[in-house]
Amino acid sequence: MRLGLVAGNPMEWLAKRLNLVPWPLIDTQMAFTLSRIVMVSSKIGLFDALATAPATAEEIARRCDTNPEGTAKLLPTLVASGYLRAVGDSFELTKSARKWLLSSSPQSLNDKLLFQFLEWDWMERAEELVRTGKQEDFHASLNDREWKLYQRGMSSLASSLAEAVSRSVQIPAGATDLLDIGGSHGAYSVALCRKHAKLNAVVLDLPGAVRHAAPLLAAQDMGERVRHQVGNALTDDLGTEAYDAVIIVGVVHHFTEEQNRALAGKVARALRPGGTYTIADFFRLPHASKARQLPALMDFYFALTSQSGTWSPEEMAEWQRAAGLTPKKPKDLPAGGIGLQSAVKE
Repeated sequence: MRLGLVAGNPMEWLAKRLNLVPWPLIDTQMAFTLSRIVMVSSKIGLFDALATAPATAEEIARRCDTNPEGTAKLLPTLVASGYLRAVGDSFELTKSARKWLLSSSPQSLNDKLLFQFLEWDWMERAEELVRTGKQEDFHASLNDREWKLYQRGMSSLASSLAEAVSRSVQIPAGATDLLDIGGSHGAYSVALCRKHAKLNAVVLDLPGAVRHAAPLLAAQDMGERVRHQVGNALTDDLGTEAYDAVIIVGVVHHFTEEQNRALAGKVARALRPGGTYTIADFFRLPHASKARQLPALMDFYFALTSQSGTWSPEEMAEWQRAAGLTPKKPKDLPAGGIGLQSAVKE
């Protein structure tokens, strides 16, 4: 999967084929213009304003408390980009927008789009990273409001991945105890516990994450089956033979090679015989010639914001092997470069 120029008719296809279209402008000006338009549309509640019935531009502006002329300029861009349909003088949601952008949808990404206003500012440091190599860990600088945005955004993102992860993670038969490292909102633990009736989960995360993720987990109505534990997996003892399975989803890209190796060793001690350790993250391919666009973009993003980056499944497997675990063959998820690297404690 990749972003890029998509021809809208045969003439445009030919122009693209002949390299006559200035595609760097599409990747830059048009991409950031569309990004900001979709984010703003979500922030003002435009998609929710169309949840029950089509509406005219004037009606949408009234429902969103926005300027009618400015709103009228916004709507055709959303039609042309596949988020809305124009029906006479009215506008309605497309099937895709209804799934991903209605706040009432289980797969809604609205909170992630709100978090992206913060990420937008972080990306202004991209040139500094390239010129000086300076990296920053955003976790160390988040204020209380930003922690809340971050947790709601990550919970929103997890809504589109949790089911695929729960189908693919190997849980030993009869397992009763799961450790979810850095799982904050608990979406992955909830999905796994609903799939495995005997399973209970501990979600280990930093104090700021737990404080703002606690209401999100409580809303899942899992009681004591999925509970938070404040801590830091890099510095805390994880116990000895305490868990049948350990998962870490979308977290190892925040850690260095040394930290990931040390963590794998602690996980191996914390697993019972036959237990599994599953890493889910973007897979970095070993050579630039084989790079996929989305994982490559995320590798740069995480280098900018977390002082680390993505890792290859071979590197993940080596951490597991060095910890005494037996790595399994990696799995790709249908999620644009995200995969699973699992290992078993024999």
